Amino acid sequence: MAKLTRIRELKLDIPKEAKRLAEVMLTDLERSKRPVLEAVKTSLDNSFYNAKVGYLTPGDKMVRTELNVSSVQKLARVVFMLELLLNNLEVGSVNTKRELYYMCKGVIKGNARLKPLDFEDQDESNSVIDFIGDMLRVYREELNCFANDRGGQTYSQQLVVTETMPDGDKATVDLSTLGTAPYQPKNRPQSLKLKARKKIDFCLIVESEGTANTLQAMGFTKRNNCILMGAQGVPSNAVRGWAKLIEEELSVPMYFFGDLDAYTMQNIFRTLKAGSAASLIRNADFSAPQVRFLGVLPEDVKKYDLPHYKVKESDPVEARALKKAKDALENDPFFLDKKNKGLSDILRWLIKEKIRCEQQSFFSVDPKDKIKTEKIILEKIRGGHYV
Repeated sequence: MAKLTRIRELKLDIPKEAKRLAEVMLTDLERSKRPVLEAVKTSLDNSFYNAKVGYLTPGDKMVRTELNVSSVQKLARVVFMLELLLNNLEVGSVNTKRELYYMCKGVIKGNARLKPLDFEDQDESNSVIDFIGDMLRVYREELNCFANDRGGQTYSQQLVVTETMPDGDKATVDLSTLGTAPYQPKNRPQSLKLKARKKIDFCLIVESEGTANTLQAMGFTKRNNCILMGAQGVPSNAVRGWAKLIEEELSVPMYFFGDLDAYTMQNIFRTLKAGSAASLIRNADFSAPQVRFLGVLPEDVKKYDLPHYKVKESDPVEARALKKAKDALENDPFFLDKKNKGLSDILRWLIKEKIRCEQQSFFSVDPKDKIKTEKIILEKIRGGHYV
C-alpha cells in the first residue's frame, strides 16, 4: 500500500491569511460594503466518494456568510475566536475545544462590551472553531486546537509505538509490557511512529470497548499476532486517526467487528472507513479506507443461530435509524458507489427484515467455550467472510 501523508504539511501561512481576511473585511466596512466570509460546505450534498481515494471529499459548494442583522454575531464571534487561536500559534500554546470555550467565557464576562458574543453552551463555540477551520481549509490541529479525546484502547503483544514529544524528546512504549492495561494514544497521530516486533497478521477494531476488553481478558492477543482496538462506539477523530496510522504504517489487514443494525453501518462503520460529511477537509487523515466489515453479517445470524430481536418502528430512535438508512441508500455517495454494494445490500436487508443483532450475541453460541467468539472471528477472517 502506498504510504500517504497523515497530517498534511502546513502549506498555508495561517497568520498571514487571517490578516488578509481581516483587512478585506475592514476595507469592505470602510467602503460601506457588507463583509463576507466563505467556508467549505461540510454536508452530504457537498460530499463525493471515489473508491480509489477511499474517503468522502468536498465538492465546490461554499457556505457564504454576509454581514447583516442576523449574521453580525456569527462574524464577530469568528473574529473573536480567531484572535485567540492566532495568539496560541504565536506563543506556541495548545488548547482543547473545551478550554477555548471557557477562555472565551472568561474574556467576555470581564468585558461588558463583549457580552453580545457570549456563548450559551460549548456547541456554539465548537461550531465557530469548525467554521474557522473550514474557512481557512486547515485542520484544527494546525490551529493548535486539539479535541480532548484519545484513540481507541489498544492491545498487542507485537506493537511498539514511538512518540515524538513537543520538545523533541522521544518516548517509546512496547505494548507487550503493559500487562492488562491498554495503550490509548492522544489525538496526535502525526507524532507517532509504529513498528512491529514480529509480523502482525491483522488489526481488529471492535465497536464496543467493553467487548474488546473482554476478548483481551480471554487472551486474544496472547494467541494471535494482532492489534486489538476498542472503538468506543462512533469513532472520534482520535480513533479514526489512530486507525489510519496503523493502516498506513503497518499495512496490515483491518477488520471491524460490530453490531448488525442500521446505526452501526451508517454512523460508526462508514465514519471509520470513509470519514463523515461534517469533517470533509479532514477525512484524508482521519479515515481507514481499507477496513472491512467483519460482522455481525446477515448470514451470521442464521449460521450461528445468534440471538436477535425485531426493531420496533414505534421506537423513535430505531425509526430514525431506519429512515436515515433509506436516505443513505438514495443520497449518500459512499453507499451509492458500486464498490460498496455489499454494504448497501446489508442496509437494504436491515430495512426489509427490521432486526438487530448485537456483537455480543456471539458469546451465546457456545457458553461452555470461553474463546468461541475468538474462534468465530478467526474463522471469518480465514474464510473471507467479511464485506
